Amino acid sequence: MWTDKFGHGRQAISGEVFVFLNRSRTHIKLLHWESGGFVLYYKRLEQGTFPVPKDPKQELSWSELVLMIEGIQVVKSIQKKRFYLP
Repeated sequence: MWTDKFGHGRQAISGEVFVFLNRSRTHIKLLHWESGGFVLYYKRLEQGTFPVPKDPKQELSWSELVLMIEGIQVVKSIQKKRFYLP
């Protein structure tokens, strides 16, 4: 049965990207809603694994997601404060 909620009361059609990793962390799927339907992105690594975020249930920023997909692991970083509109 289809449900339009993905844990913690989130809507599948909200525009968010949902990230799924397999147990061995060699496959990643990104599920995203665009007007007219869902888009599923899939990547399988030939070698190596995807890094797991420190808190798997916490939201990732777009830059963190891109780094994760590209296999870049930042050991230490400092993000300077920037002005953002509310």
